Amino acid sequence: MPTQPDAKFIARLSPHDPFRFNIQHSQPLHRLALLQHWDIPSGSKVLELGCGQGDCTTVLAYAVGEEGRVVAVDPAGLDYGAPYTLGRAQGHISQGPLGRRITWVQQTPLDYLSSLPCLCSATSLPPSSESKAFDAAVLAHSLWYFTSPSLILSTFHALKQHTQRLLLGEWSLIATHPSAQPHVLAALTQAALECRKPKSSVSNVRTVVGPKQLTELALAAGWQLESEIRVQGGEGLLDGQWEVSACLSSSFEREVMEQVSDERERAVVLALRDACEASPENVQGGRERVRTMDVWVANFIC
Repeated sequence: MPTQPDAKFIARLSPHDPFRFNIQHSQPLHRLALLQHWDIPSGSKVLELGCGQGDCTTVLAYAVGEEGRVVAVDPAGLDYGAPYTLGRAQGHISQGPLGRRITWVQQTPLDYLSSLPCLCSATSLPPSSESKAFDAAVLAHSLWYFTSPSLILSTFHALKQHTQRLLLGEWSLIATHPSAQPHVLAALTQAALECRKPKSSVSNVRTVVGPKQLTELALAAGWQLESEIRVQGGEGLLDGQWEVSACLSSSFEREVMEQVSDERERAVVLALRDACEASPENVQGGRERVRTMDVWVANFIC
């Protein structure tokens, strides 16, 4: 990276409540921790899939420096997201000092990848690293938004034509710190409901895939695992608290009753929800002290 990263500087590039700056500050701090294991050199051209409001995009743009570029892709509408929509967040970042390094694309990952020139030769040999459009592709906390493991596999396979490295960062379903266990249960509870819906929704947890399955999908797509590590999320991250609150909301329970018709399946989802509700009782300070689960960080190469 060009200089020692400044998480506060990066955080201020995104829209935020100045009276609750610590919430936004925790996001680039976390992404910078992932970046330490990805080793993205200055001058790189990086593809980010599932960029959302740009919490990781700004960190990547900082890392690649003046000569680097980040193409940030997300299929959600520009009116999606809270407390700031994608449109507002991305527009705000574009007006900042790193804006010229970022190109925002509103497409599904596969649609975007299929729009790129195909570098396959007539002899079906894989393209060289020099001819690929990107030096690295990053998916940071975006894999659970995919609607199925098969869609993740197709995306991993398509990426091989356009980048030499695949860099992943996702929740691990492991809670080294006991106060992160409610986050694990909340994720599994939401996934249990999601897979019983007639069609996918806009939930934060649509497909739960752990490190083992993600590695298997990447290997099946032709990638090789170069390195992996599990890191604990910082205390300032509130994702665990947000997911527990979503799971215990009255709207979640109402959705279970409306979407799950089989009484045994409904009982499974509600039992998971009960476990999630009871879990913070073992956390000193209760729900307000729930932490995020560990994060799996991996590097794959062609």
